[in-house]
Amino acid sequence: MKNLYLLKNKEESLRRFHPWVFSGAVQRIEGQPQEGERLRVLTSQGEFIAIGHWQIGSIAVRVLTFEDEPIDRAFWVRRLRSALDVRRTIGLAGNPKNDTYRLVHGEGDSLPGLVIDMYGRTAVMQAHSVGMHVDRMEIAQALKEVMGDDLQNIFYKSETTLPFKAGLGQENGFLLGSTPENVAMENGLRFHIDWLKGQKTGFFVDQRDNRSLVEQYSKGRRVLNMFCYTGGFSVYALRGGAHLVHSVDSSQKAVDLVNENVELNFPGDQRHQAFAEDAFKFLDQMTEPYDLVILDPPAFAKHRDAVRHAIKGYTKLNARAMEKMPAGSILFTFSCSQAISKEQFRMAVFTAATLAHRRVRILHQLYQPADHPVNIYHPEGEYLKGLVLFVE
Repeated sequence: MKNLYLLKNKEESLRRFHPWVFSGAVQRIEGQPQEGERLRVLTSQGEFIAIGHWQIGSIAVRVLTFEDEPIDRAFWVRRLRSALDVRRTIGLAGNPKNDTYRLVHGEGDSLPGLVIDMYGRTAVMQAHSVGMHVDRMEIAQALKEVMGDDLQNIFYKSETTLPFKAGLGQENGFLLGSTPENVAMENGLRFHIDWLKGQKTGFFVDQRDNRSLVEQYSKGRRVLNMFCYTGGFSVYALRGGAHLVHSVDSSQKAVDLVNENVELNFPGDQRHQAFAEDAFKFLDQMTEPYDLVILDPPAFAKHRDAVRHAIKGYTKLNARAMEKMPAGSILFTFSCSQAISKEQFRMAVFTAATLAHRRVRILHQLYQPADHPVNIYHPEGEYLKGLVLFVE
């Protein structure tokens, strides 16, 4: 294993267990490591600090361990078993009414660059670093050992998450087993999971708790679910007793999928209708008095340079919705942009309320669920933020 030496006094964040080494902190590397190779990280004086995956870019090393230990099958088994124990502790793994959950959440589970979502007996694995891609088969074997008979299939889905400059020629496909079955259960509701071509691993697992909250508020209300994708919020609203539910997405494929998921749980239910339409155009033209609106757009800012534009986007979107909502309405509004802070998002919504001339109260402040844990030494892992508002 090659050694990477840090510049003088650049080890302080690592001594506080932050799991990244930035390229500007690197003094030199012994030899010429391949991207994805494991390196030992040393101080300028040669003192051991960590072991991690090397990658070309602003984040040069993603730390796997702060111990000088072998990264072998036993290492992966320990980390995956620890992640599973957390999911059992919070009541997700082994729950007969819920077989959909995130098993590994990158830095939150001390496995930076790796995401694993469970859908029934199928795991969808996603690498966000070259190192995790290189180690994928070792991880898959360890995952099978940890999960046993509860795992029959592992689908690897990293075509769009790996850096294209690495030239890995990655294709999605099964690492273990194979199955045409793509229906999983969340809180007693069933959903088609499009792990082949869908966004993320095929489903937005991180909104599970917030979907349940929508269900609690839906009884007798006219619900509008914007940016609906698979229609998770829509299905929960129907079970909650909504008077009607309208789902909107710019993608016809998403509209087809939400209709399939509604039919899977509520066959022939006439309360639901879906529209393939641009969000801003739909909000401009809508005449229906929706009194529960869900705004869960894709990330408006995927990097720091886009923050200013993103804040304008959130402000405009929320103002349009508030302008049309009758008094006494409920608005669920979200940002999944890691680059946008909680304070920036709240300010954007505050500005929107001012522009719409509405009195607004905050009922709930929402975050990512417990199976998307935040490493206390890596606050950057806190990305999902939301507000539930009472619009007067």
